[in-house]
Amino acid sequence: MEIFEKKTGVKVEFEKKSFEQIRQNAAQILNSDEAPDVMEYNKGNATAGLLASQGLLTNLNDYVSKYKWDKKVSGTLADTGKYDDKGVMGSGDWYGITNYGEDVVMYYNKDMFDKYGIEIPKTLDELKSAMQKFVDNGVTPLSEGAAEYPLQHLWWQLVLSKANDKFVKAYEMYDGDVDWQGEATTYATQTIKDWVDKGYISKDCTGIKAEDAGQSFMNGTYPMFFSGTWWFGRFQSDMKNANWTFSTFPNTDKVVGSSGNIWVIPENSKKKDLAAQFIDITLSDEVQNLMGNSGGLPIAADPDKITDEKTKELITSFNSVLEKNALGFYPDWPTSTFYDELNSALQELVNGTADVKDVLKQLESNYNKGVEAAGVKS
Repeated sequence: MEIFEKKTGVKVEFEKKSFEQIRQNAAQILNSDEAPDVMEYNKGNATAGLLASQGLLTNLNDYVSKYKWDKKVSGTLADTGKYDDKGVMGSGDWYGITNYGEDVVMYYNKDMFDKYGIEIPKTLDELKSAMQKFVDNGVTPLSEGAAEYPLQHLWWQLVLSKANDKFVKAYEMYDGDVDWQGEATTYATQTIKDWVDKGYISKDCTGIKAEDAGQSFMNGTYPMFFSGTWWFGRFQSDMKNANWTFSTFPNTDKVVGSSGNIWVIPENSKKKDLAAQFIDITLSDEVQNLMGNSGGLPIAADPDKITDEKTKELITSFNSVLEKNALGFYPDWPTSTFYDELNSALQELVNGTADVKDVLKQLESNYNKGVEAAGVKS
C-alpha cells in the first residue's frame, strides 16, 4: 500500500476481514454502495465464480492485456482467475488475478519428534507409524479442526491420493459424474474414521476452528498439523524458539492447493483504473521479493533475492508441484453450500453419529443438489 500511495498520491483505506466474514457476506457487500474498490477474494466456482456469474465482479480482460498479467499468471495458476458465464473456473474471461500460490502441507514439530525418538516420516506407512508412536506415548498427533477447513482439507488430500485426473475434473469442473461410492471417496472417509478410532485425531476436533488448530500446533500441544502454506509466515514469526519443518503429503500424485486468493475489482467499484494499478504493483518485482522474504509464496519472485533458506525450500517445493501439474484444488469449490455441508458431514463422522456409507450418501446428495441448483453442469 505504501508503494501505491507513493506512486499515485492516493491514500488507501484498508479494512481487514476474516475468511469466514468474507465468505458469508461478500455478495451482500458487493451488491451495495459499500463495495470496496479492490478486494482479495476466495477463488473457485462457489465463490469468485458465483459472484462473476451474478455480474458482481468486473471483467478484467482489458487490464490483463494492458499490464500483461497473463505472462506471470499462467497455467494452473490462471485457472482460478478465469470463469465462464456459468461461473465455472478454467476458461472464459478474467475476473481475478493472484499474486501468490498456496498448497496444503504437513507441518512437523521436530522438537516433539525428537523428544519421543520418532523420525520425520517420508512415506505414508512411516506417517502412520509415527502417529501410532505418539499415541503410545499419550500424545494425540494431529492438530485438527472440523468446525472449519482443516479436516476437510485432510479428507480431500486422502481422496486425491487415490483419485485420477478424470475424477478431479468431474468433481471440480463438472466434466462427468462423480463416483461417490468409489475407491477415492470411500478410502478417504474410512481413513478419517480409522484415524479417529486409533486416537490419531481427537474427537474434540468437531468444535475446533482453524485458528485454534493452528495455535495448538504452535504452542506444542500437537506435533503435526496438515494445513496451508498461508500458515508458513505465522510459524516463521511465532515459532522462532521451536524447531519445525514441513513437506507435501506422502505417497500422492496430487496435493490440495491452487493459486492463492485473487484480487477482484467489484463491478460497483468507483475507481477501477486505480484498483488495476494497485493489483499490478502486487505483481512487481519489489513486492514479489518482499513477499518471499516475509514467508509468503510469490509467483514471480527472483529466487536469488530470497534470503531465508526455509522460504527458498517452500518456493522450491511449490514449484515442483506446479511442474508436475499436481494441484488438486479444494473440496468445497463445487457448490456455494458445500463448505458447510462437508464440515457438517465430517463432524458427524468424527463424533460417530454417521458411518462411512451414510456420510458418503449425505455428501453425494448435497453435492448433486448444489450443482443442479447452480445450473453449472452441461
